[in-house]
Amino acid sequence: MTESMSDSAPGWFSPEELDAVRRRLPILYVNAVPVRVDESGTVTHVGLLLRAAPDGTISRALVSGRVLYHERIRDALVRHLEKDLGPMALPHIPASPQPFTVAEYFPMPGVTPFHDPRQHAVSLAYVVPVTGDCQPRQDALDLVWFTPEEAAGQGVQQEMSGGQGVLLRQALGHVGRLI
Repeated sequence: MTESMSDSAPGWFSPEELDAVRRRLPILYVNAVPVRVDESGTVTHVGLLLRAAPDGTISRALVSGRVLYHERIRDALVRHLEKDLGPMALPHIPASPQPFTVAEYFPMPGVTPFHDPRQHAVSLAYVVPVTGDCQPRQDALDLVWFTPEEAAGQGVQQEMSGGQGVLLRQALGHVGRLI
């Protein structure tokens, strides 16, 4: 008998338990838009992941993931940034992180701009400056740094799914870089 993830790591559900919970409750997530800033704090570049979905499609994506039971939002942000960008990304998360928006993902498209066919999810979204060396990890195929203009452009926006392009444009607007 093998040990399930829920037995070995507090806050994790087995795949079956997670499916059951997703059918009954909204799940809390964090989204992070990794950025590079200049000496004045102006966003100069936005980091987007290249991911392969289980169905074989490839898309650009923000850093995102679930918040675990008994996990602080700050810790969830650090964990997902390290998981996706590597341990040397060196994110700068303020002592009291405040999201720039709250995105509500629904399993049926059209309720909001955000769609996740698996579940109803609520995501707190943050712009996070990173200063270190970023190397994609886990299921990320690549990380590409775009200028804000490139990131807001139609080409990149079309490569994003589930409403993440909308979230990216909101982040760029929040930092004054949406033209």
